[in-house]
Amino acid sequence: MDYQDIIYTKEEGVATITLNRPDARNSYSPEMLDGIYYSMEDADKDDGVRVLILTGAGQTFCAGADVKVMAEKFDQPGGTPKGSEQKVSERQIYSSLHKFKKPLIAAINGVAVGAGLDIALACDIRIASDRARFAEVYIRRGIIPVGGGTYYLPRLVGTDKACLLIWTGDMIDAKEAERMGLVTMVVPHEELESATWELAEKLVKGPPLAIKKAKSAIYEGLEMDIESTLDYVAPIIKELHDTEDHKEGAQAFVEKREPFFKGR
Repeated sequence: MDYQDIIYTKEEGVATITLNRPDARNSYSPEMLDGIYYSMEDADKDDGVRVLILTGAGQTFCAGADVKVMAEKFDQPGGTPKGSEQKVSERQIYSSLHKFKKPLIAAINGVAVGAGLDIALACDIRIASDRARFAEVYIRRGIIPVGGGTYYLPRLVGTDKACLLIWTGDMIDAKEAERMGLVTMVVPHEELESATWELAEKLVKGPPLAIKKAKSAIYEGLEMDIESTLDYVAPIIKELHDTEDHKEGAQAFVEKREPFFKGR
């Protein structure tokens, strides 16, 4: 299926969503939101997809909402941009990112600001080009993060640094973002694609059932105490013990070879 303003591909267990409005710094349009949502829905349902990569075309990851489209909302009854047939809301995008069951990697190729930064924050792992820059610019427009920035930033960088970034809207470079814990790792710009694919391919070769369950346990555990976490993971471990993947992993260890996981 073709989507407007994004490129959606699937190859060797890896799905990739590329935000594709480089002339507009990949600021999102209603059509882009629709494309992100429905391609994520497809990737989540497709058993052949084990990892999803989110990146941007050109020199920018995502500059947030299209300011021109935002301005048009004030001129339209009900706040709908003229000529728009948007089906998916911003809130649905961030909710779908948060609920996505498989590994979600952001390959941040350039500037990620405002809603663009919030999209990156909602991913599980963020690999940044050394040319990337980041800012929560909402405060400069008299508003606050709408895409989960107030949820993710304190958990990633701590309350004080989240306050600093959100209250000032200041831009930080990739090195500072890595130091703060905002991104997972920084690589030379020309190595971003290969580094992202290296990680994606490693995850594709892993046991998909266990990886999905581990993701769920990690995020659920953020809201639990240790006893509740142990209660949560106990039936998961029992369930995974009965899978073919567990048997394959144990047999491969004994036979001193790489396991081949089928997701069963």
